[in-house]
Amino acid sequence: MVLLVSARPKHEYHISVTKLNFNPSQRSLEISIRAFTDDLEKGLSLANENRRIMLRNGDDNNPLVEKYIRKHFAIADPARKLRTVQYIGKEEEADATWLYLEVPFSGNPEGWVMKNELLMEAFDDQVNMVNAKWGDDRKTYLFKKGKSVQAL
Repeated sequence: MVLLVSARPKHEYHISVTKLNFNPSQRSLEISIRAFTDDLEKGLSLANENRRIMLRNGDDNNPLVEKYIRKHFAIADPARKLRTVQYIGKEEEADATWLYLEVPFSGNPEGWVMKNELLMEAFDDQVNMVNAKWGDDRKTYLFKKGKSVQAL
């Protein structure tokens, strides 16, 4: 009998942490999302007809990750016009995966809206925490089922 044991530690909670930083010189929002790799693999697998997706540095899964991000993460300006989210790439470390994004941005965040429903289709208790920094201003937002779209 062969037992398969995951090399990744199990966790009892489902959370992602997003850092959102306004870069005035580049006129952009620099976004990095940290999610548990096994959770992200489950979300990607569900989005791809339950095909087993394994994430590793240097793999060829960037198109799948980008498609998933575009479906579950969005930012709109005060006129409710969706802004282009540019997928930069991903990086695995230990039991987490970093996703890097950039969004053209100018002005202040008042009136802007964010959708962050990453992994909510995979886990009922998924919480996506967003730490936003606009100059000296800092705010934290919690996104969960029933509250996946919020004003910034």
